[in-house]
Amino acid sequence: MNTVHHEFPGLSNIDQRQCYQAVLAKDSRFDGVFFTGVTSTSIYCRPICSVKPPKASSCQFYHSAAAAEAAGFRPCLRCRPELAPYALQQNLAYAIWQKIADGALNEQTLDAFAADVGLSSRQIRRLLLQQFGVTPVELAQTQRLLFAKKLLQETQLPMAEIAYAAGFGSVRRFNALFSERYQLAPGAIRRSKQPPQAVMTLRLAYRPPYAWSAMMRYLAGRAMPGLEAVQTEGDQQVYVRSVRLNGHTGWLKVSCQSDKAQLQLDLAPGLSPVLLALISRVREQFDLDASPLSIHAHLEADLTLHAVLQAFPGLRVPGCFDAFELALRAVLGQQVSVAGATTISGRLVHALGETAETPFSAVTHHFPTPQRVLQASISELASLGMPAKRAATLQEIARFALSHGLHKKPADSLAGFVAAITALPGIGAWTAHYIAMRAMRFPDAFPAGDLGLQKAAARLAGQPDGRYTETQLLQQASAWSPWRAYGALLLWHSLSLA
Repeated sequence: MNTVHHEFPGLSNIDQRQCYQAVLAKDSRFDGVFFTGVTSTSIYCRPICSVKPPKASSCQFYHSAAAAEAAGFRPCLRCRPELAPYALQQNLAYAIWQKIADGALNEQTLDAFAADVGLSSRQIRRLLLQQFGVTPVELAQTQRLLFAKKLLQETQLPMAEIAYAAGFGSVRRFNALFSERYQLAPGAIRRSKQPPQAVMTLRLAYRPPYAWSAMMRYLAGRAMPGLEAVQTEGDQQVYVRSVRLNGHTGWLKVSCQSDKAQLQLDLAPGLSPVLLALISRVREQFDLDASPLSIHAHLEADLTLHAVLQAFPGLRVPGCFDAFELALRAVLGQQVSVAGATTISGRLVHALGETAETPFSAVTHHFPTPQRVLQASISELASLGMPAKRAATLQEIARFALSHGLHKKPADSLAGFVAAITALPGIGAWTAHYIAMRAMRFPDAFPAGDLGLQKAAARLAGQPDGRYTETQLLQQASAWSPWRAYGALLLWHSLSLA
């Protein structure tokens, strides 16, 4: 295929012919990977847009919505670029892009963000220009506008709440920029004029397929009583939990609309000021930015995984809503069964967590804060059903969290995180990799010391009563990099196959 170089920086790697074929096929694998600017309409679309494909001569392709808008294109009102999942890449430029897209520059200056990343603001600007053709400010501005557009089309929030939730400093600035960029007044794209509702409902897209039933089974078995639950509504299972985020409290419910390749997120209205951060957490918890067909194609090179891949198409790595919650849950799971860890974690939630108001009978509390865990005595924690040493480890994790040890920076590495957390008393390699996989979202994390993984690998290799050593398992999994976490989920789920 011929590669056509584009006039904008960072876009020379786009293969125009391949992109156009993806547009013709409406190929969901490329949703969020690139956007199509149509010169005849000045509109840009997702590859899966349902409109009649434009002529190839009218198409220009961009790595990001921000680059398309910087080139003068407006977002399509039909396919809605703000719904597109993020492009999942494992490099520093994409990690920085995702942090900014999730609102990092809404809460801190570029210089402060750069210091957090470990680069200068000039380096970040150059990196984004080279990779995406936009500056950090242009990227942040586009994401604010697209998020505001999403809220306008999906909620009945007042205009002021939408402006501030999207990260604008004033309603006046929001109105002016929206009209300038999209040539529409914000109110013109409201889909209805109904009064504010008791529940906010938002849509979050993913690249199909999605193994929703497998995700629900995994989360149900590890749900902490009082904090979260998986319950049946109609003919499907949904996930519910309490929410406490940046001083705001409420609840959420997540369900799957597989026919639309979307998750439906229902929220308490009081969470509107923290919507951007909340949606980012939900996207990570449900691994919405994964490209399952690409990941599975890589893992299929190991023939022992083939049957499991066929049984669970679209399998994702379950994340978590809060890293501190997951880290404590991992510690409580040391040397006990999944059911035993669930019981103890429920006791912790009820003993130290504050009560929560939710419409779900199974969700009654918020998770205890790191400060509350540190306030408890070792004997108080141990009385919940754990050894005193494990109770002390919970407090070490709380201190680690308060020192921002569970805050992932774009330049952080898996090895660096594992080294930092295993320096804490009571944290071994299994716990570190489990936290890295589910809380810190390192796709190559792999808890090779897990007994279930060792047995599953032996079983798939034709040894139904056998067990791999940790060394044997690591050797086999080395070919799965950089997606070893997905390999781990396949092994765990394989245990449920006859």
